[in-house]
Amino acid sequence: MKLNEQVVCADGFSMSVQAHAGAYCLPRMTGASIYREVEVGFPSEREELLMEWAEESNRPTDTVYGWVPVQVVTDVIAKHGGIVTGEVPRGVIPLEAS
Repeated sequence: MKLNEQVVCADGFSMSVQAHAGAYCLPRMTGASIYREVEVGFPSEREELLMEWAEESNRPTDTVYGWVPVQVVTDVIAKHGGIVTGEVPRGVIPLEAS
């Protein structure tokens, strides 16, 4: 199974965004045509838009965020200026930095 490359945004914010059979996502399978919820992991800083889904909210940069709606992930990417490098699962809009 291939994991997505870590997302790095224009302002330096980074996070892992994964969706596969072993991730906290919907559908919970590898190779889905589109995901509705995905797993975010280990953001470089506390991100308020994600905190509702934190597994360990007292360790916001050292935890995973399960079943995050793809629109929330898209909003986080937009807030941080778009993607400079990295990959997102199908369903998350891959907004590129301008």
